Amino acid sequence: MTDQPVSDDEPVRDVVERSRGGAPAVGEAVRDRFSSDEVFQRIIAAADEEVTSGNRELFFSGVAAGLAITITFLLYASMTASTDGHPVLSVLLYPLGFIYIIIGGYQLFTENTLPPVALTLERLASFPTLLRHWGIVLAGNFAGGAIGAVVLSYGGVFSPEAATVAADIARSGVETGWWPLFFKAAIAGLIVAGVVWVGFASTDSVTRLLVVYLAFLAIPLGNLYHVVVSFTEALFLMFAGTLGLYVGMVEFVLPVLLGNTAGGVVLVTLVNYFHTSEKRLESARFDGMNRRLSVPEWLFGQAVGRSYVPILNSAEAALFADEGHRVMVPITNLRTDEKLVELASALASDHEDGTVHVVHVVQAPEGMSLTSGDNSDRIIGASERHMGPVRSIAERYDVDVETSTVVSHRSFEEVFDMARRTRPETVLMGWRDDQLWSAARAERPIEELTNQLPCDFLILDESELDTSRVLLPTAGGPDSVLGAEVARVLSRTADAEVTLLHVVPDDDAREEGERFLSEWATENGLEGATLTVDTGGDVEGAIEAAAVDNTLIIIGATEKGLLSRLLSDSLHLDLVKHVDCSVLLAERPSHRSIRQRLFGRGRRARKADREVVAVPDGREEPPETR
Repeated sequence: MTDQPVSDDEPVRDVVERSRGGAPAVGEAVRDRFSSDEVFQRIIAAADEEVTSGNRELFFSGVAAGLAITITFLLYASMTASTDGHPVLSVLLYPLGFIYIIIGGYQLFTENTLPPVALTLERLASFPTLLRHWGIVLAGNFAGGAIGAVVLSYGGVFSPEAATVAADIARSGVETGWWPLFFKAAIAGLIVAGVVWVGFASTDSVTRLLVVYLAFLAIPLGNLYHVVVSFTEALFLMFAGTLGLYVGMVEFVLPVLLGNTAGGVVLVTLVNYFHTSEKRLESARFDGMNRRLSVPEWLFGQAVGRSYVPILNSAEAALFADEGHRVMVPITNLRTDEKLVELASALASDHEDGTVHVVHVVQAPEGMSLTSGDNSDRIIGASERHMGPVRSIAERYDVDVETSTVVSHRSFEEVFDMARRTRPETVLMGWRDDQLWSAARAERPIEELTNQLPCDFLILDESELDTSRVLLPTAGGPDSVLGAEVARVLSRTADAEVTLLHVVPDDDAREEGERFLSEWATENGLEGATLTVDTGGDVEGAIEAAAVDNTLIIIGATEKGLLSRLLSDSLHLDLVKHVDCSVLLAERPSHRSIRQRLFGRGRRARKADREVVAVPDGREEPPETR
């Protein structure tokens, strides 16, 4: 097959959806099998998504897997009882729980002896990350197994004959010696990790299903042991009063756990790791930059690792070395998002070392593999060819410009991953449903992303962007200060006329409001701004009235968080829809103490929240701080 040239005018989307030779890159498989390096790449990419998941996601996915294992124990005992212990017929339905887990994408501890270990071996995640992941998944598996054991013991699910057989099956494991349990479990761990590897190498669901069924059928046929099944069996005997806690956990479950882990890690993961070539991840690394963790980070680093982004160009490497003032601009359409780049360039130009980092986010179809080097080169190449107008805009403002292309199934998350790695001072995004916001609602829990912002965020709702007359409502607070910084830059770089608006409840508060606004303007370098105090007490009404004479409104975030409220459609700010000018929403990162993270804001803070008054930047402020 000959290579098909790519036209400079060809849309990036067309490049995403076909291979170098012109064949479709999504949909049905276009090749019979993956190479070992490609399998390893797929495992690494999947592992990063798992280890960077939230604790809640991992735990409850583990609970679901533990409950599914209960089905395996139930069917094994029931089939053994109904077939009078036939060695083959009794185990035919044993793999069903594991099939649920594999096909359903649940987290099972024995499966995780391959992907996260491979990520750790590549020094793309630290050992604390691996241990955190294992601990959460295993706790979830045991919780699900415990729930299942309670139901099987006290729910009348087993027939009397099946209950007797279930106790006999569990007792046979307890009566097995420590070392035979360990080595039997090691073989079982090898089987499960092998299923994971073959699953990533499979190109169709039928093959994957067949492999899963046959592999897990080998566990009861070979009289092997799986730790979650063994844990459920041990609890079943404990609830029946025939097994002590120490014997069940230390002499039965523990050797099975250690054996499963050793079998998966040593016999499969390490062997397959050294089986792949040194080029296994070459297409995913930056040119001239080693993305791996340092040895101290690898051994003792924070349990968060470093997110692995399969397709990314080399611009990020330069950004790491640049200590200047950076404004990151995620865009989805190179032709229609030029106003975002222009505003970002104006903000960056206020700094001698200002840099604009334009990130073209290309959302890949679900069926597309992101581990192909050819796909990476073609998509990035097509994106870079269309970056010319974007660079020209930034260059007009005499600022440095860097460009990156990110191709991902989880486009909104990638914005936060990129911001955490490159550490810009500000992220400027557009706010339209056809951009990243619609994708965000289907990705990771919004609260996890937006409640711990890595930097300042500016969200622009553009309506023929004109920065000549800027309205900035304020009642104080860090988000209004961020808005003041933007207004101050636009005043210097675009000769913008700035108007400050403060709303007070009535005429009696006017003098105090004027004093506050004058002091606030001086503190934030806006002495030349027009000061307006509205005594009507209606914040949104005052802003709408003042918006008639302005072209851009800058509004601070709400206490709950601007981004999370935008994404959940709970931002009650109707004026955004009612005004004809553009609106820029600003939010600064908030830093909560460990006590606040663990126990919330406390009774006194919640009581104060019930006695709030509206302020112009959308915050709810207790009366004593007015």
